[in-house]
Amino acid sequence: MGPQNGEDVGVATTRKTFAILETLRESEGLSIAEITRRTELTKSTVYRHLKTLQELGYVIERDGEYYIGMGLLEIAEQTRNREPGYTVAQRKVFDLGRETDERAMFLVEENFEGVYLYRYGSPSNTMVGERRPLHALASGKVILAEFDDDRLERFVERKELGQHAKNTITGQGALREELAEVREQGYALNDEEYMDGLFGVAVPVYTPEDELLGSLGLFGPTSRFTDEYLYDDLIDRLWDKAGEIKVTLAYG
Repeated sequence: MGPQNGEDVGVATTRKTFAILETLRESEGLSIAEITRRTELTKSTVYRHLKTLQELGYVIERDGEYYIGMGLLEIAEQTRNREPGYTVAQRKVFDLGRETDERAMFLVEENFEGVYLYRYGSPSNTMVGERRPLHALASGKVILAEFDDDRLERFVERKELGQHAKNTITGQGALREELAEVREQGYALNDEEYMDGLFGVAVPVYTPEDELLGSLGLFGPTSRFTDEYLYDDLIDRLWDKAGEIKVTLAYG
């Protein structure tokens, strides 16, 4: 059954617009025919939406192929500038990446998902804005460790503890034990929990009011993250950078 009133029609139209934008985000440089195939919308519907998005600057067309336009960049930057600490965190992410030659990132939580706000590494910035499961990342577990019991319970109810790699934590009891350890030690590890062969380490970043701003982390091949490298270098670097963010926010 199709939409029954003006409000439903408006919602359906909005969903179609974002279906097209999401399709272009996943694979830019698509023809109308390819967008039609991927979205399962009619060709005329895709054409109308693309023309409107072009007029608004959110989509551009080159030689019959469509790309995300710069107009969306301005909107996205509003998100990354929402908190003063985010821009400070950006500098520290790049500092960490240059100092360690590892992939560095800053993660925040939205709707019980981890969102990459900044990333340093090759290929640079490919993960910015992408969402990840909190329970399968070192940076995500740092954030979950800050949840009170009620919020953690809501998280578990809404988000399945899915298996992403061979060591992913999928049991509620095991996750709670892990988070208790994270709180005690002040950092979290990801030992092939999101992707086989990948290791990560992260620490919490606090505001001067001791509120969680996000998590700062490093990740790379498991073979490179030896105990000596991890405990004699990386964790201390992360703590230092997290502290620098807090001090900068407090004193400028």
